[in-house]
Amino acid sequence: MSTPGRVEITLLGQTLTVRTEASPDYLRQLAEYLEERVGALIRGGMKDPMAALTLAALDITDELFRAREDQSRQDGDVGQRIGALVEMLDRLAPGPTPPRRA
Repeated sequence: MSTPGRVEITLLGQTLTVRTEASPDYLRQLAEYLEERVGALIRGGMKDPMAALTLAALDITDELFRAREDQSRQDGDVGQRIGALVEMLDRLAPGPTPPRRA
C-alpha cells in the first residue's frame, strides 16, 4: 500500500487539501466532474452554489447506488445462467462413474 499524499483541489472557488492514495490527476478529474455537475445546476437556474453542490452530490450518489444495483442484478443473472449451463452439460455429458468397491 502506498503512502497517502496531499493533493490540492478547487471546488466552487475554495481550495481544499485532500490526503489520498489516489493519483493527483485522478482526484483533480473527480473534482472537475463535480464542478461540471454543479455548473449545470447553476446554469439551470439554481442560485445557491452550496445547494447545487449538495444536489449534485446526491445525484451522483444516486447514480452510484443504481449502478451497484444493476451490477448486483447482472451478477445474479450470470450466476443463474452459469448454473443452468452446468446442469445442461451434466445432463448431456455426465461425468465418469465412480469405480465399484468389492
